[in-house]
Parts: sequence; C-alpha cells; structure tokens
Amino acid sequence: MPRITMKMDNLNERNAEFTQQPLQHPVFLNSVPKSGTHLIRNIMRMFVPVEQQYHATFLQIPNLRNHAGAALNPAKPMLSWGHLLFTDDSAIATRAARHILLVRDPYTWVLARARFFVSENFEANLSHLKGPGVSAEALMNMMIFGIHGKAPPMVDVFQFNAAAWMGTGAKLYRYEDIVRAVKTIDTPESEVFFRALLDDCGIAMPEDWRARIRIGSDREQSATARENLRVDNSTIPEELPDIQKRLVDVAMPGMRALLGYA
Repeated sequence: MPRITMKMDNLNERNAEFTQQPLQHPVFLNSVPKSGTHLIRNIMRMFVPVEQQYHATFLQIPNLRNHAGAALNPAKPMLSWGHLLFTDDSAIATRAARHILLVRDPYTWVLARARFFVSENFEANLSHLKGPGVSAEALMNMMIFGIHGKAPPMVDVFQFNAAAWMGTGAKLYRYEDIVRAVKTIDTPESEVFFRALLDDCGIAMPEDWRARIRIGSDREQSATARENLRVDNSTIPEELPDIQKRLVDVAMPGMRALLGYA
C-alpha cells in the first residue's frame, strides 16, 4: 500500500482543555480520499474523550477485519475514521455506528488528488510523476481515468466510497459546506450546521463548541492541508480546466448531481 508521511499534531493535548462527555455509540467518519478527512476528524476529536478515539489506523478494507472489533464495537464506543469502500464486510462492520460520509466536488477533487500524488508526503511506485516528464494536463487526466495497475479511476473511488453508501443510513456531508461553516462560525447558519453534525454523531452541542471547532479546524494541525504538502510540481492550476471538467462528466455521468453539486 502507498505510504503517507504526516506531521504530528497536538490535538490530544488541546482536547484536555474542555470537558468531554463519553460517547454512547460508535461514530465512524468515512470519506472519499482527499475530501477533507483530516478536517472533519480533527474537529470531531475536540468533542470526544481521547481514550475513545481510535488512533491505531485509518479504517480501510485491507485492515478492516483486524480493527473493526476495536474501532466499531457498540459495547465500547469509539470515534474512528477512514476511507472505507462499500462492500458486505464494511456494511456489517459499520451497522451499529453513527456513520458520517464526507464527499467533495469531483472537479476540485481531481486537483487535490493531483497535488497529493506529486507531493513529497505521498510515497508509492509513482515517483516518476513528480518530475518534469508529466504535464499537469496529463496528470489531471490520470486522476480522472486512473493509472492502469497503479491507481484506480475516479469513478471507482466515488462509486464505492460515496454513492454505494447512500441510502444505507450514512449521513452525507460535503467538504465545501464544512469549510463554509468554519469560515462563518459566528453566524446562526454555522451553528445550525454544526448542531446537525454533532446530533448525527450522537453528541450534544456544548456551549464552548466554537472554541473547539476553531482549534480542530486549524489548518496547521492538518498534515494533508494543501499548504502543508511539500509539492514540487507548481503547474497544477487553481481551477480545473473546462476540458477536464467535461472529462469528469464523461467519466462519471450524474455523479456530481447525485452528491448535490449540480
């Protein structure tokens, strides 16, 4: 499996600044990779006792059987997180958990995935992509259609990590909505948003919720925030070009609409 290098954060220590109430149910934060996993994880870590946070691993299909008993046990509720695609084993393992499903606009996902693949934080058999031999346009197309035998096409990622979970009880959240609520945290709309998120996790909103979210959403605490990635290729555009947008629509017809982006 690819290896990801990440810096440590101090959120376990910051967690002690607040009074924590024990979880009553397992909470699983599931996400499409490169869709704000660390953002929602770090925010929710400020609302759950550290001893009820499952830090052993990101849950994925290859490690699920070794970790589901500890991370998703209703008798010993934990907050866990991962990129768990939909299959029989994952559906059974998460059946008792409060399940949050985080997605991102496929258009910006292509760019985020491309930046991550060429960053020094991502170690796999794809180091040749980090040099000048691959154009930004070719790299974006690889993110859309996949790299044969090395990286899946985005349709597989979005079908199995997002669409297939819909209608099963998982609560769908969009990365962009979380970012907007963080940026407008002093507004009533932000309070409504985070109250709903906490309620879906089975957590009562404390009076100091804004302070907790400000700490958890600090981008310095996220190892994979864009500004914390060491990226050699600076030619990746800020916005997905029109032709690549059209290619996304060809590769995944109807997916943006299904997720609420069109």
